[in-house]
Amino acid sequence: MENGQKRKPSVWDALIPVVALVAILSFSILKYEASPHIPLVISAVIAALMSIKVGLKWEEIEKGIIDTIGMSMQAIIILMIIGTVIGAWILSGTVPAMIYYGLKVLSPGIFLVATLIICSIVSLATGSSWTTAGTVGIALIGVGQGLGIPLPMVAGAVVSGAYFGDKMSPLSDTTNLAPAMAGATLFDHVKHMIFTTGPSYLIALVVYAILGAKFAGRQLDVGQINQILDALSKQFNISLWLLIPPIVVIVMVVKKVPAIPGLFQELS
Repeated sequence: MENGQKRKPSVWDALIPVVALVAILSFSILKYEASPHIPLVISAVIAALMSIKVGLKWEEIEKGIIDTIGMSMQAIIILMIIGTVIGAWILSGTVPAMIYYGLKVLSPGIFLVATLIICSIVSLATGSSWTTAGTVGIALIGVGQGLGIPLPMVAGAVVSGAYFGDKMSPLSDTTNLAPAMAGATLFDHVKHMIFTTGPSYLIALVVYAILGAKFAGRQLDVGQINQILDALSKQFNISLWLLIPPIVVIVMVVKKVPAIPGLFQELS
């Protein structure tokens, strides 16, 4: 190959950076319990060297790096906003209000199914499983504890609903990133995910309905529930107005508001 002449990368050219990444990461984490950042940088250097080997110039490699960062920037910004949303929902009283009204409305027999559906709706509205688990998930854990339902079951329902909504939400960082990298449109991507996500979601609904039926008619610990309600009332000004943020984001999903403005609207 003449100097500077490009050639099509072979299978080994493509595999070497991947194998190096796995090997360096495994060695660093297992042997020295190091963070993954330095191994990732070293692997990026190896990938750049392999690109030069097949005839690419550094200017082309740099442009590819910048273009890739640009495509993933929306997902990075969304992840940065998520932490703020979680804190805002907790401090504003939205999460305590969900716990308060949840304890008043839910019953043991339908709680697990309701948890799955509620987390699905909120995750679909926020576009983030982390936001759902950190806000509504915490609320439902408190409700489940008050109703006497085993917390591992409640946590499973929270995670199931949160990941379903995150996967299907047009506000989700990964749902936006995947079609952007593959060259597909957002809503075509969501439409085709229904074929795999839909059946698994229905199976989860059936399983949680069966598990929840075991707790139907169970005697509630009224004293413990009242203690939780009293504590929430003293610490927060519980009101139906606090439920406006999740309602607003659901409306924005229906209106197909872009992800970043939609998440910022939750903070306003």
